[in-house]
Formats: sequence, C-alpha cells, structure tokens
Amino acid sequence: MTTDPVHGTWEPTPATRWEDGYLSGNGHHGALVFGDPNDERVVVTHHTLVRPNGGERARPPELASRLPELQDRLLAGELRAAETFTDGRYLQWVQPFHPAFQIRLRRASGAGRHYRRSVDFTTGVTQAEGDGWDSRVFVSRADDVIVQRVTGADLTIDLDHRIPGAPHDLAVGHGAVLTPDGALLNLRARYPGSDRAYTGITLVIVTGGRTTLTPLGLQVTGADSALLLTRVLRHTGEIDVPAVSRDLRDLVPDGDAYAHLLDRHAALHRTAYTRVTLDLDADPAERALPGSELLQLPESPAFLERLFAAGRYHLLSAAGLLPPRLTGLWTGDWNTAWSGAFTNDANVNLQTASAAAAALPEVTDALATLIGRQLPDWRENARAIFGARGAVAPAHSDGESGLTYHFNREYPLHLWTAGADWLLKPLVDHDETRGERDPRTADALAEVALFYEDFLTRTDDEGHVIVVPSYSPENRPANASWGAINAAMDLSAAGHALRTAAEYHPEEAEAWRALADRLPPHRINDDGALAEWAWPGLDDTYDHRHLSHLYGVWPLDEINPYDTPDLATAAHRALELRGAENDSAHGHLHHALVAARLRDGDRVAHALGQVLKGDFFHASLMSSHYPNLNVYNADAAHTLPAVLVEMLVQSTPDRLVLLPALPAAYPKGELTGIRTRFGAEVDLSWSPRQATAVVRPTRTHRVELRTSSGARPLDLVAGEDHVLTLETW
Repeated sequence: MTTDPVHGTWEPTPATRWEDGYLSGNGHHGALVFGDPNDERVVVTHHTLVRPNGGERARPPELASRLPELQDRLLAGELRAAETFTDGRYLQWVQPFHPAFQIRLRRASGAGRHYRRSVDFTTGVTQAEGDGWDSRVFVSRADDVIVQRVTGADLTIDLDHRIPGAPHDLAVGHGAVLTPDGALLNLRARYPGSDRAYTGITLVIVTGGRTTLTPLGLQVTGADSALLLTRVLRHTGEIDVPAVSRDLRDLVPDGDAYAHLLDRHAALHRTAYTRVTLDLDADPAERALPGSELLQLPESPAFLERLFAAGRYHLLSAAGLLPPRLTGLWTGDWNTAWSGAFTNDANVNLQTASAAAAALPEVTDALATLIGRQLPDWRENARAIFGARGAVAPAHSDGESGLTYHFNREYPLHLWTAGADWLLKPLVDHDETRGERDPRTADALAEVALFYEDFLTRTDDEGHVIVVPSYSPENRPANASWGAINAAMDLSAAGHALRTAAEYHPEEAEAWRALADRLPPHRINDDGALAEWAWPGLDDTYDHRHLSHLYGVWPLDEINPYDTPDLATAAHRALELRGAENDSAHGHLHHALVAARLRDGDRVAHALGQVLKGDFFHASLMSSHYPNLNVYNADAAHTLPAVLVEMLVQSTPDRLVLLPALPAAYPKGELTGIRTRFGAEVDLSWSPRQATAVVRPTRTHRVELRTSSGARPLDLVAGEDHVLTLETW
C-alpha cells in the first residue's frame, strides 16, 4: 500500500507508546494500532463503552423552587449568592470512556530489520510491514466491523483486557473454539459492582497452515494469511455470541474477503474524506517526510497540510453513532482525562466547527443524533433546575445521559443556559448549506425558545430582560463569584436561539423575536473591550483559556466588522487582552477562530503558532490538551481544519468573505470543496499576485462579496458557475 504524502502519514519505526498509534474508526468502533513488530496491538474501542461510576443513576438537582430567591439575591448585589444554589452533593463525574481490550498478535522474535508503518487517510487503512509479513487494519463504515488482515501469519493471537488503568476487579472471561477455517474468540467483561458488561467477539479465518488453541487464544503456524473480524457490544444480561459470530461470518464472501470488505468501506469513507482538500504549495521533499520529522518543522506548509488532512480524517473517523469525545473515539488507557466526556462548553463545539463548511454531514448527523436522543433529558434539566418548559443542555455528557449533574462551587455548570444554542449552531449551519430544514433541528430549537420564554422573566429599569443567574464558561468576574448576571455569551445565545427558532417556526416568530429584542445590549468596559458580563459593576478576568464572551463573533455572526464595526473593535480589544492561562490547545485555536472573523491574520498566525510549535501533536497526528504531549486529547487535531477554513473562506446566508485572515506564511495555495451557508460550493486559489474563486451555486440568490478591497453585490444563479478574479484581497 502506497500512501499519498499529503493524505496519509508514515513512520520508519514502531509506535512504542499507544499515543503514537495510528487510528481508524467508523464513528462506532475504533482501532488504535501500535506495538513492536513482534507484539502488535490493536486497541479496540466503541463509543458506548463507559464505565459505571454512579453517573448512570445521577439526576439533576431539584432547585427550581429556590430560583426566585437566588435571582432576588443576585439582583440585590449579593455577588456570591449562587455559591449556595446547590443540593449539597459532591462533584459527580460522568461515566468515563474506556477501551475494551487489545488484540495482540505475537510473532517469533527476530522479525527482520525492515519496518514501516503508515495510515492512508483516503481509505482509513493502517498498515505495518516487515520482512516477510504485513498487517492491515481498518474499521468498516459499511459493515461496522474492525477488519485486520495479516500475511506471513506465523503468530499467536489473543484478546487481552490488560490495558493500563483497567479495574483490578473487572470480571473477565475468555472463550475460544476452533472452526473449520480458523477460530472464534470472545472476551466478556463485567464492570465491578454493576449488572453492565461488554463482550468482544473476533472471528479468525485462516488461509493455509495449522490453527491450535492456547489458554487465551490461538496459535497459527505456516499460514498464508489470517483475516480477523471484530465487534464489541455493551450490554446487560447475556448476549447471543453464536448469533454475533454468524453475523460476522455472513460478511465473508467467497474469494478475496479483505478486498471485498475494503471496497465496501472505502466507497463511503473516501467519498466523505475527499470532498474538501487543502494545498499550501509545500515543498515536495517535506511532504514526503515521516510525521515525526514534520513535527520538527512547525513552520513548514507541508506540516500544516498534513495536519489539515489528518484532522479531517480523524474527525470523520470519530463521528457516527456519536460525535467525537474529548479523545475522539480512541484511548489506550482506562484513566481518560475528564472522563473522555462530551464537554459541551467548548470542546465538542470546537471539534465539530468545520463540519458544515468542510462538507462533513456525517459529523453534523452524529451531533443531531446525540441531541435528539438526549432532548428528553434536556427537558428534565429545565424543569428541575429552572422550573421551566423547554430544554437546557448539560455542560458534560457521557453519551448516555443528557442530564445535568456534573457541577460544584467552582464550576457551577448547572447554571449555564447557552449550551443548547451552541450545540445546535452546526446543525443550523448545515441546514443553510443544503437549503433544507431538518425537523430534528426545528424541534430542538422550539424547545430552547420555550425555555427562554419561561426563564427570561426578570427585567431591569429600562425594560430589558435579565439573564439571571448567568454563567460564562468557565470564568468568573474579578470581583464576584462564578454565578453572575448577563454574561455576554448568554445574551448572544438567547438572542440567537430565539431568532433562529422564529425562522424555523413562523407561527411563533412574532413573540420570539419580540423577546429577543428585549435582551440588553453588550457592554464595553473601561478598557474599550467587550465586557464578559454586561451587568454594570462586574469586572473582567482576562487571563483565561475560554473565550465564551466572544460567542457573538464566533461561531455566531452577531458581531462582525461589516455590520457592527464598533462592537467588532471592542471584541478585538477583548481578544488582545485575553491571556492563554494554562496553554490549552482549545483556547489557542478558539482564539484563532475569533481572530479570523475579525480579519486579523497576524493574530491567527500567532495562535496557530502556539499550537504548531508547542509540541501538541503525537506521531499519530492525534493531539494533546496541553503542550509537551500532556494529556491525549482531540481538540487540536479536530479543530485545526476549522481554523484554516475560517482564515480563507467565511460565509453567512447573505455574505461571502474571501481571504479574510490569510497569514503571510502561506502566500500560495488552493482550498477546494468548501460549502457556503447560501448554498454554493467554493474553490479558492491564491498567490502573491492574484486570487481566483470559483463559486458553484445551487440556489439563485444575491449575496455580498467581501474582500480586502471592499464589498460588492454578487448575483448567483443556480447551476451557473461564477469565476471571481481578485487582484487584491
């Protein structure tokens, strides 16, 4: 298998750390491939694998009856009143994501001197090869199965639950039976103190040679090849292992089974992955380097090209049954940081940010599925905490529950009401790109609007409704506690949710728009910056990793240099004053996204540089949360494509912005396949002298074209390509 130097990566040495292992996934199952040639390991994961820890029984706090008192106290100036708005519980984490087991393939020592491993982003196939052997792994998007083919198959195969951090009292049972052409292996694990369990089943089909059972697996000698098909299921009670094995057997046709399965998968995966491409005119010699060497060239366009491709590949591979977690779909350790959760106050939102513009409806559909499944829980949050109809999203979720129960004094996440709007924003963007409104999105927006109808009942002396309590993740005013009043994010989210719901539901439009119009304006503080809290007397805390107060700039269009120049200037001042706090990757890239909307290419370049030069990427091109490869985390990997798209092409339903924030380090390039929110596809190329955009509209519409030289109208006719040549931008 040859790997395109841009659309894949490779290494001449094995991955001795699981974090450097290459990844494959279909949004349900994941495979993480690492290990030395004589002990190859495939760590099997699945989005449903979360360890019971009490979170499965947790409920939101019943606080609605106490809400009016809290509102009275906050409005009376008791700036720490929200610290006692709790039912006294300790912090309860959501159920932590964990790996299932590892498939171990042991070869006789002395496997030869030649070694190479690679991953092809266009197919999702990881490959390791040495003298006389070859191993390939992919996770089928068509058949929901982990597929591994091994040639030169003189080896021992077993399913091993002994992964770092595995509970010592995990109840594990193994099974193995010979079949006419190989064997069937299974591993069953029951969680400590729980009726929940998971079972992994691997069908092994051996061509040639001899197969015998070992205590935990099987020994294959003298074979031409072995094909392994693996699935894992989380369950209560018992599962029908023979039925699952028959399902796996039914996937195998006569002839070359591996090629058949790969063709079925690649037809879906390749189509999705190749919809959008980025070329930064990189040096061909640098493009050909292994990933570990590119990591040493952080200013190389080849490095950024490969990270864009890898980020797009990993995002697609992690999204299906659910959107990506903090770790995407992968981990090689049971002790995942922050439970490997869906963290909805920045991380999920940043990771999915490129989905609509970069043509990955698979990602938005996964997000829509998660929201739809959890909407009843969101209603319960609104009832229990706020005494309201409608829906309030939690800040953290394990993928099973959408209930709000993860909070404490320093993180009063139960007070946060903006989460639903942020989670729904990519779905609204997707509807705009395709020109159709998804009923699931419409239903959820109506629920959020109902919540605001019931929640926004307090008013100030000027008749504005007040958001109280109000929380700006995960910051606090310098002179008050975390639970405050009129956080800028809450104002922007409430206005956007109500106005967007009005567009989807004309019968309610008048009332919802009228409520949105009663929200107070943003405040500009004494530093000339957009204040994080619009309520007078609340002072800003500038050194923080989150940029929640700039939600109106990105991902919303509420504040921009064209329609609201004064607010945009204040937002830019707020961005200048913002510190990086603990150097979280998501903070740097969130900064870059806001800077791109404000047309500040230098600031985009600086924020990108903090990540590219900060040792945030493993050899796998999956990322870490902190510099120096500290804490395996998908934020940087999955968010980076969104930053590159935003600095090159931006759109609203009525505007196209070309090259708003191009860093000087990338003077020539091409971005193809971008989807706009007015229903056109855009290909963009640029050089130091000229830029060209080809706009392919699917709808007839007039939009405003914005470049550095100004604005002009652009009349688009469905089916007629427009070629725009720009001398300045």
